Amino acid sequence: MRHQLPTVLILASGRGERFTASGGAVHKLRAPLGSTTVLEHTLAAVRASGLPWHVEDEGHPGMGDSIAAAVRATATAPGWLVLPGDLPLVLPETLSSIAAVLADCAVAVPVHQGKRGHPVGFAAECLSGLLALAGEQGAASVVRQQAQRERVRWLEVEDAGTVTDIDTVQDLARAEALLAARRT
Repeated sequence: MRHQLPTVLILASGRGERFTASGGAVHKLRAPLGSTTVLEHTLAAVRASGLPWHVEDEGHPGMGDSIAAAVRATATAPGWLVLPGDLPLVLPETLSSIAAVLADCAVAVPVHQGKRGHPVGFAAECLSGLLALAGEQGAASVVRQQAQRERVRWLEVEDAGTVTDIDTVQDLARAEALLAARRT
């Protein structure tokens, strides 16, 4: 049932300054990737997962502020998957897997080849910690707090999209190559 599923929070309010500094002509989320944009690829994966979702695209000073605002907008959700909008190659199956393991933990973190990725899932018990976030650090403090309580699940995934974010034009070129390889 849809109302019992965590909500995917797509964070799309960053300024994308590193992308522009690396030579990007448009905001990184509007940058072309294949036949569409970076953000549209991310949204397509979220839609295909069947999970409810919310795009947070107001201008917030930092990732922590963006997460807090998105959680506030969806405060009645039974949990959240925090997904930066610049991860266009994340697979719908990964979103579903993270959502499923939240039944047994407070925080679920995908790990691909030893590297932590996104989306990071948070159960409803993390609500107050997520609402208190501010600044650039994102939700690392909530993950640390839950790890001290042994309530974090590190989920090994075969999805390179969990660690393929677009911060520079070089990242975009790498994502384009990975996308092309998926199609062959």
